[in-house]
Amino acid sequence: MSEKSYGQELCEKLFYTSKNAWEVLKEEEKPFVFDLAEKYKHFLNCAKTEREAVEYFVERAKEKGYIEFNNNIQKLKPGDKVYFVNNNKSILLAHIGKKPLREGFNLIGSHIDSPRLDLKPKPLYESNELALLKTHYYGGIKKYHWVNVPLSIHGVVVKSDGSKVKITIGEDENDPVFYITDLLVHLSSEQLQKKASEVIPAENLNVLIGSMPFNDEKVKEKVKLNILKILNDEYGITEEDFISADIEIVPAAKARDVGLDRSLIGAYGQDDRACSFLAAEGIFSIDEIPEKTAIVYLVDKEEIGSVGISSAEASFFDISVAKLLKALGEYESSLDLAVSFENSAAISGDVAAALDPTYEGAFDKLNSTLIGHGVTIEKYTGVRGKYSGSEATAEYVGKIRNFLNSNNICWQTGLLGKVDQGGGGTIAMFIARKMINVIDSGVPVLSMHSTFEITSKVDVYMTYKFYSEFLKRFD
Repeated sequence: MSEKSYGQELCEKLFYTSKNAWEVLKEEEKPFVFDLAEKYKHFLNCAKTEREAVEYFVERAKEKGYIEFNNNIQKLKPGDKVYFVNNNKSILLAHIGKKPLREGFNLIGSHIDSPRLDLKPKPLYESNELALLKTHYYGGIKKYHWVNVPLSIHGVVVKSDGSKVKITIGEDENDPVFYITDLLVHLSSEQLQKKASEVIPAENLNVLIGSMPFNDEKVKEKVKLNILKILNDEYGITEEDFISADIEIVPAAKARDVGLDRSLIGAYGQDDRACSFLAAEGIFSIDEIPEKTAIVYLVDKEEIGSVGISSAEASFFDISVAKLLKALGEYESSLDLAVSFENSAAISGDVAAALDPTYEGAFDKLNSTLIGHGVTIEKYTGVRGKYSGSEATAEYVGKIRNFLNSNNICWQTGLLGKVDQGGGGTIAMFIARKMINVIDSGVPVLSMHSTFEITSKVDVYMTYKFYSEFLKRFD
């Protein structure tokens, strides 16, 4: 074999290229990669809404010895594990470390909401002897993705007496599924001339829910009445109860392996339940008392700008950390909370847009992530001119790079497509507002915001490896 030239040696020394994680994966790590993927797929099937995700994480936390923090908890000590729940739609997990909380904590924040269809407050109507549900889409979707696919109904209804009814229909193989119709191709000449954003108007995203009439000639809307009777018999609800309900329409498809080599995962809601699941598993993997307190914060409403009581913009995080400080005997004034934030480090866990070979023109190939090349770090996010984004400092990026390399974690860097092509943000900006150093990092995804997104099992593993090591020992 010929010796390397001086130029080749310089290339190895000076050039930056990411590596295919499968090619550098240790043989003893492979069983864990596939085992983690199965756990992740199970989670995706169990948690298709933010409420279901919180329920899942609460159960996992209890299994791992966490207790819910309440006002009866007066004292905490290193090694204690607690969780806080915000309106059943966001959750904070904390594993108390050896160092005082005023000296900072290691935080991973992510979101558990995904693009979907929400029912309107008065959704049920009858037309041409069919019963349908009117919806309002949530988050950034391509509306034509949602027609002609099996759908399921998830959510809660709060009745006038305050009691709560949980509804999940369409996930069990014996359940009925639901459906949004499309115009048949034989009559679509006018429709097919429209722009993709106009092919399916938002008001056409009406969910077919039934067609059988109630047997009473004196009733006008027989099909609607029959559907309401079924709902009343099964769940004890009336039409008025929809006004105080959180009902979401999501794809009924299960998470599946993709590809003959089973290297990929296809599922709805991987943006951003991927990073949320991996952050939670990262904190649950901590067996010994960490040096610094580890915190995982999983929030709602990121897909619509992080607004509302269960979002990253809400004060729930600040209140929870203040309560931790007080229970640790470290809170005397609001300055203690500010100092704790200033000494902390964070990851904003959110998925990245993987380079799609079919649509290369939308990407800057030099600054795009690749499926199979490990966890992504993004120095900045935002839209056109970096608006509505967050940018990590060079010093913090350098520290993160060193940490990744020191822990033999396959990583890559990238951005969300070409400048002016579009863009997007994460919850990083809300973490940065607290004076916490933060960087965006997560799993690369193909077909993001579709009804069936694609990730690589090895990227899922490398992201888990980064998150767990970061929570345990980043300093």
